Amino acid sequence: MTVDVHQHLWAPAFVDALRRRAAPPRLDGWTLHLDGEPAYEVDPADHDLAGRLALNEDLELALVSLSSPLGIESLPPEDAWPIIDAYHEDVLGLPEPFGGWAATSLADIDPARLAKALDQGLAGLQLPATAVRDQAGLARVAPLLDVLAERGLPLFVHPGPADEPEGPGWWPAVVPYVQQMHASWYAFAAFGRPRHPDLRVCFALLAGLAPLHSERLINRGGESRGQVDSEMFLETSSYGPRAIDAVIRELGIDVVVNGSDQPYATAPDPALGDAARHAIAVANPNRLLNRKESRK
Repeated sequence: MTVDVHQHLWAPAFVDALRRRAAPPRLDGWTLHLDGEPAYEVDPADHDLAGRLALNEDLELALVSLSSPLGIESLPPEDAWPIIDAYHEDVLGLPEPFGGWAATSLADIDPARLAKALDQGLAGLQLPATAVRDQAGLARVAPLLDVLAERGLPLFVHPGPADEPEGPGWWPAVVPYVQQMHASWYAFAAFGRPRHPDLRVCFALLAGLAPLHSERLINRGGESRGQVDSEMFLETSSYGPRAIDAVIRELGIDVVVNGSDQPYATAPDPALGDAARHAIAVANPNRLLNRKESRK
């Protein structure tokens, strides 16, 4: 059965934690206020558990992640940890087929606290791309990545907060988010992989299509084409068959995994046939998560 490695579901403890805040990120009723983005009217139905269970009825596993564009991970520790703890409480209490990615404070790097969260059954750690888009960022979070490596668990890189407000409502998703993912893909390849040689890493939204720049990379002195890191995965959310096909032509199908970004998008159909659909939605996510493929 299908695995979806990328969903968002705001459950009661998390919502209450955001409503108690007086400064962004905060919820005023169901109006979300963020730095760097226009106010957004959240549809409560998008985060209704019964409704999501109905949407997920054909899934074996749906991994919920903290919404990193909210900027929670970068808040002062005394502000970040209560929200993160509320998020973990909610995720760990969800019924099947849900699982979840751990979250962490970036202002208080705490490997022991991460280890405790992971040992409760979370699938791995999510970090915002803004935290791992350069050498300094990766050096800062290296102790957290060491915890993942020790447990054989993956890292999920998700877009972080938009750097500055600009443009129409779609601007953050199409410009800064893509730029962040592009940078984090190349930063991990250059600076993260030497320290963490076996760590499995999954990049949301096809890493902003970063792998398609291999010709430019080669022309500027980078690695030769055809050297694929089989432990660097790309998740499909917000793209469709053309982009998925292009990435597969560049890297092969074994590193592409299914993700929907529910409730903001639905999982794309790669339109490449049943074998490709099985690889992307079943076999590859299970390899990313180090799970045995279910025979249900």
